[in-house]
Amino acid sequence: MRVVLVGPPGSGKGTQAKLLAAHYGIPQISTGDIFRASIAAATEFGRRAKHYMDAGELVPDEVTIAIVRDRLAQDDTAPGFLLDGFPRNVPQAEALRGILDELGTPLDVVLELQVDDDEVVRRISGRRTCRKCGHLWHVEFDPPAVDGVCDVCGGALFQRDDDLPETVLRRIEVYAEQTAPLIGFYREAGLLRSIVATGQVDEITKHAVDALESAN
Repeated sequence: MRVVLVGPPGSGKGTQAKLLAAHYGIPQISTGDIFRASIAAATEFGRRAKHYMDAGELVPDEVTIAIVRDRLAQDDTAPGFLLDGFPRNVPQAEALRGILDELGTPLDVVLELQVDDDEVVRRISGRRTCRKCGHLWHVEFDPPAVDGVCDVCGGALFQRDDDLPETVLRRIEVYAEQTAPLIGFYREAGLLRSIVATGQVDEITKHAVDALESAN
């Protein structure tokens, strides 16, 4: 199965991507993870990506497309893949279609996770990251035993720049401007399935699997 997962920031794409990839035995390809690894390693690309991410902007298409092209050409994607965080706009979607045409592996389904703006801000602005081990906590949904201290390693927790409320609001604006048109693009292609991504994680996963199975 070849799947693209779309939805606003904070819609649970990362969580559902991991669960769905494991369910179908296919690799999860997350551009966000690639970006963050590059930032942590202080590579030239990481510095470029951080500039855009901290401002709530998208990393330039040409950089993102090149990374995805290389990843999709690897052998472990032969049984399928789940793309999380790409494409984020119509030009990227057109580039992806070209890449998959070259590989002879057309897309099967695009799953949209629907979450309203207030819930997005609530989810993202409550995140706290451990400076030492990188573990992610949430002040409301998954708080540490001691405020500001990681239960795993005792490291200090902080709020990433791209999780600040003002940055989250900008990210929502960017999504509406650049990513939301993907919905129409994939609906016209007959590939779109949509679910409401609120509630318990396992319930959302069940709805997601049902939607994917209906597409196949």
